[in-house]
Amino acid sequence: MSRLGEVLAPSRLGRPFRWLMSASWTSNIGDGIALAAGPLLVASQTRNPTLVAMAALLQRLPWLLLGLWAGAIADRVDRKRIIVTANALRVLVVVALCGFIVSDHVSIAVVLVTMFLYGVCEVFADSTAGTLLPMLVGRDDLRTGQVRLQAGFLTANQLVGPPVGAFLFAAGMAWPFVTQVLLVVVAIGLVARVDLPRGGVRGSVETHVRADIRDGLRWIRHHAAMRTLALVILTFNVTWGAAWSVLVLYSLDHLDMGEVGFGLLTTASAVGGVIATLSFDRVSSRFSLALLMKVCLLAEVLTHLALALAPNGTVAIVIMFGFGAYAFTWGTVSNTVRQRAVPTAYQGRVGSVYMTGLFLGLVVGQAIGGPLAERWGLTAPFWFAFVGTAVILALVWRQLDSIAHAGDDPDMAAA
Repeated sequence: MSRLGEVLAPSRLGRPFRWLMSASWTSNIGDGIALAAGPLLVASQTRNPTLVAMAALLQRLPWLLLGLWAGAIADRVDRKRIIVTANALRVLVVVALCGFIVSDHVSIAVVLVTMFLYGVCEVFADSTAGTLLPMLVGRDDLRTGQVRLQAGFLTANQLVGPPVGAFLFAAGMAWPFVTQVLLVVVAIGLVARVDLPRGGVRGSVETHVRADIRDGLRWIRHHAAMRTLALVILTFNVTWGAAWSVLVLYSLDHLDMGEVGFGLLTTASAVGGVIATLSFDRVSSRFSLALLMKVCLLAEVLTHLALALAPNGTVAIVIMFGFGAYAFTWGTVSNTVRQRAVPTAYQGRVGSVYMTGLFLGLVVGQAIGGPLAERWGLTAPFWFAFVGTAVILALVWRQLDSIAHAGDDPDMAAA
């Protein structure tokens, strides 16, 4: 058992990291359960496509409205306290939802309000949680720590949680949400045990939050590598959002895969990510971060092309397996590069800019994908994504080397 623990969380990363990893994995199981149970709850209340789409939008909207504020606050206030408080509020929101369900007073209005409030809590919890790893492990161990946290997300959130959530929902509408509450409570207890310095990372704070946000945006603007990486993430998510917005129709109507086939697409992606997790340490020790970034972005370009040309569902499943593998690798590498380059006092603000850009890109892409598919067919968004990512990658290809090594000079990052 001790050998397994050493593999999952090497002792050199320290006990605080193990508490953080345990909290992250536990919380991700709960989120994975909700990932399946949430849409099922929405569908049980309405079949109106607009309201169904509104539920997904309301969970992402808080990132666009509050993401930058959450990042600034994470740099001002005791980070552990923010995470504990935000997760405690998440518990209260879901407990209230359970009350409506059990008392048979649940409605689509209640569900939509719950989605939005839960999303608000999630913005503050996730923005702050993303700043903890650089505070707990050394710079050379950031990549290892990222792999462990990403592995928990893929396994718990994408593979284990959703089928459990669907099973619990079939057993009783409230059960998945009761289970989620219990898991989040356990995660709160685990993260509370993480040993962190008390107070905000910036010391005494005399500025307004808006000034802090401007300061964070100014830092990114003047840091060429991080600015380019932020633009890459924004634009690649526009193209990704356009293509993936019609994935369900692409699989059902274009490839005739059926509902089970569509489920296999997402499962194949998660399995590809898990395989990449198991091999990441070996791969990353043999190849540079710059090369991995180039391969991942090139794979993104080719994935859109391959899906546009895929003749049947079997080929699409294989493509999605590859997508999961490189998407996990990209997420791990890009987060590692950013956390190496960004000073501790800016981690919250810079990280929130990236997350806000990610969700903004998805929302814009989803708005583009539907009209493209309606006007030129279900493969049109994939062709748009292929051309768009190819152009973007050509523009930034030479800069990826400097981006990958942006954190090699700690003094420059601190400046």
